[in-house]
Amino acid sequence: FCIMAVPGKAAAFHLPPLPTVGEIIKLFRLKAQKQLSQNFLLDLRLTDKIVRQAGELKNAHVCEVGPGPGGITRSILSAGVEQLLLIEKDARFIPGLQMLSEAAPGKVRIVHGDILTYKMEKAFPKHLKKNWEDEPPDIHIIGNLPFSVSTPLIIKWLENVSKKDGPFTYGRTQMTLTFQKEVAERLTANPGGKQRSRLSIMSQHLCTVENCFVIPGQAFVPKPEVDVAVVHFTPLVQPKIEQPFELVEKVVQSVFQFRRKYCFRGIETLFPESGRLKRTEQLMMTANVDPTLRPFQLSMSQFRNLCNTYRKMCDEDPSLFVYNYREELRQKKMRSFLKSTRQPEQTEEENQL
Repeated sequence: FCIMAVPGKAAAFHLPPLPTVGEIIKLFRLKAQKQLSQNFLLDLRLTDKIVRQAGELKNAHVCEVGPGPGGITRSILSAGVEQLLLIEKDARFIPGLQMLSEAAPGKVRIVHGDILTYKMEKAFPKHLKKNWEDEPPDIHIIGNLPFSVSTPLIIKWLENVSKKDGPFTYGRTQMTLTFQKEVAERLTANPGGKQRSRLSIMSQHLCTVENCFVIPGQAFVPKPEVDVAVVHFTPLVQPKIEQPFELVEKVVQSVFQFRRKYCFRGIETLFPESGRLKRTEQLMMTANVDPTLRPFQLSMSQFRNLCNTYRKMCDEDPSLFVYNYREELRQKKMRSFLKSTRQPEQTEEENQL
C-alpha cells in the first residue's frame, strides 16, 4: 500500500522541529532485528555525509531503500528534494516515517513493500526520462542496506543496468548505497588485488564504482561486527563487456569458482566432460588468455575476450549455454551412489536356496 502526504510545496524547505531518531525508536518501541541484519544510523552528521555523496539533490527525485527509523530520510529531505519515495519492508517503521511525511507536505511517498520485487520502472514521472547517452537523470537511489539483502540487490540492479530496465528505464540512474566494508572492497577491487572477485567484474564492466568512505561499526545501533562503506555507482554509457548479462555472469562465476587455482580450472566448468579439455584450450587460445593466471589477476579486457569468444562458441553450439556443470556433477554423484547401494548379484547356490 502507499501513503501519500498532503500536496503542497515550499520554496525553501526546512524540516520543522521533530523528535530525534533515537526518540522515534523509543516512541514506537523499535528494535533492530538481527535476523533481518538491521542496524540503525543515528548520527545525522554521518547521514548528511552519505547524502552528499549522491551529488546535487535539490529538486531531484530520490528513492530511499529501507529507511528504517528515518535518519537518512531526514538528510535527504533537508537537501531540498522534489519528491522522496520510501520503500520499507518492515511495517514497524511505517508510523515513524508517516510522521516525517506529515512534516514535509507533498514531498514523501511511502511504500510498504520489498525492494527486491517492487516495480521501479513505474516509480518516477515519465518526464524525467533521459537517453542513455545523455547525462544521468535527476533520479537517485540511496540506501543503508541490510547486509542480508545488499549483494542480491546490487546484482539485480546491475542486471537492470545491463538491460536498461527497472530504475534504469529513466536513463543512467545513480546509486549511493552502504555495504559491509569487505563487500565494498570487492566491488571496487583492481586486477591483482586480494579482494578481486565476481562482484568486481560484474559491477565495474557496467558502472563507474567509487568507494566513498568508511563508517566505523560503533556508529550503528546495534553495533555490527564489521565496518560499513558507502559506495557510489554511475552506469557507464558503454559497458566494458558488450554481451548479455546472463552470459557475462556465467563466464565470470565459472572463472572465480576455483579462486586460488589457475583460471583454466574454472573455465573448464563451462564445458561438458566430453570434449572439455579441447574446448577449454580453444577458448583460452582464441581469447589470448594465459591459462596459468589466477582468476583475480585477469584484467577487464581479458574477461571481455573470454566472454566474446564463449559467445561465438555458444552461437555455433547452442547447447553449450544451457550446460550446467553443477547439475552434471550432481547426476554423476547420484549414479555413483546408486551403483554403490545396488545389491550384489546372487550366486546360483543362493538362488536354489
